[in-house]
Amino acid sequence: MDTPHDEVIPILDFGSQTAQLIARRVREAGAFSVLLSPDTPLQEIRALNPKGIIFSGGPSSVYEDGAPTCDPGILDLGVPVLGICYGMQLAGRMLGAKIDRARHREFGRATLNIDNNSDIFAAIPQNTTVWMSHGDQVEALEAAGLETIASTPTCPHAAVRSTDPARPFYGVQFHPEVTHTPHGVDILQNFVYKVCKCQGTWRMADFAETACDRVRQQVGDGHVICGLSGGVDSSVAAALIHKAIPGQLTCVFVDTGMLRKNERELVETTFRDHFKVDLRVVDAEADFLADLDGVSDPQEKRRLIGHRFIEVFTQQAAVIAAEGKDAKFLAQGTLYPDVIESGQSAAGKSAGIKLHHNVGGLPKDLAFDLVEPLRDLFKDEVRKLGEVLGLPDQIIWRHPFPGPGLAVRILGTITKPKLDLLRDCDEILLEEIVAAELYRKTSQVFAVLLPVQSVGVMGDGRTYESVVAVRAVETQDFMTADWARIPFNVLATISNRIINEVRGVNRVVYDISSKPPATIEWE
Repeated sequence: MDTPHDEVIPILDFGSQTAQLIARRVREAGAFSVLLSPDTPLQEIRALNPKGIIFSGGPSSVYEDGAPTCDPGILDLGVPVLGICYGMQLAGRMLGAKIDRARHREFGRATLNIDNNSDIFAAIPQNTTVWMSHGDQVEALEAAGLETIASTPTCPHAAVRSTDPARPFYGVQFHPEVTHTPHGVDILQNFVYKVCKCQGTWRMADFAETACDRVRQQVGDGHVICGLSGGVDSSVAAALIHKAIPGQLTCVFVDTGMLRKNERELVETTFRDHFKVDLRVVDAEADFLADLDGVSDPQEKRRLIGHRFIEVFTQQAAVIAAEGKDAKFLAQGTLYPDVIESGQSAAGKSAGIKLHHNVGGLPKDLAFDLVEPLRDLFKDEVRKLGEVLGLPDQIIWRHPFPGPGLAVRILGTITKPKLDLLRDCDEILLEEIVAAELYRKTSQVFAVLLPVQSVGVMGDGRTYESVVAVRAVETQDFMTADWARIPFNVLATISNRIINEVRGVNRVVYDISSKPPATIEWE
């Protein structure tokens, strides 16, 4: 396994929805992290020469049949191991502790009382807030050679460490990787620096070089087709591939008919000038709308869109092949949130939340080999990579737009009149967000057309027209997000303009749901 740095902290993913958050925190600290399946052979882990190892959380109970596990020899490698939630329980059981159902389950915030402020709790307040999500607890510590270093009112062993210097193990029952644990980043940095003795010299530039090497190794003399949408993900993927194998890339922009207003013109103008690569524009609106005729299920929408994208790319590959180029690779700007929400974590055990057209929505008989150089990155990391690659700010900081486009922002069936209506609403929304200087302060802002109509009054007459929802969120990694506190006067202007300027809308509502429990997109 190639790694871009000699300070590596592998993370065994036991099916956690937040495993990549752990990896991200480690990278931010300056060490390189990589997610591994729990069944990774011990010799492969040893070959990484790890500075430390982290066991992630997971949805299982360690005593259940079929619960994920790993080689217990990991605990005998002599390198520090940090177990988080399920990872703490699994390691504790391997060491000889008892794991049983807790008398009081803990979900949400809890107050942690720290008994020992050395090592992972160095400079952490003695009483601090942590985020819990567990129904099992570790007991019988002495038999496992463990000692308690922190507790909560309902979890007496909320953090433990090994008393055996030959087995430097630390376990925390809470989740330090999530933002709901205020000092969680500090705890993980303590593990990286104070326990693992890392120097913190890994940077995104290292990832860029390694990713380029991987693209070269995968593609060789072949030719790559990149689905370029105009968003930051596909743009950074295209720039990286172009850097890795100049002259072996063709970008294909597909006009699905479900794009933002003037999207096609913007992409044609911007990317032909900036990337200096072969850009093909395909008008496939009629085909996409025909596929989606009468379809309202969001998963089916994503599946159909994914299949149609592949058909378009296959046709373009034939055209490119006729030009003497072997286009057998398909590049996509797939990010880790796409992967994990599609139930494809390193452990293969995470819950499937929704299909993404470029992950779970692809056909099994795909005629291409996929090139996904951003698959291990979060959105903020992609932006950093874009800066390393020299992309302009207007590309790097553009708000995300889903691959299926407006099809997943129209709840219910898709028609061209609905698409035109939503496009107009979305344009007004973004104009006002930019005018209020909120675009860079928000992470994603968009309009959603709801499958309901409401009674209104216009010009002393009764109307019965569509309802549009406005969604604005703030987030760093798009795995969790909070709704943006847009000033009321800005929301009022947005609502007034949409209702006055877009025929067919008489009501605007604002979505104040966080992620979780909601997702950012409505479908």
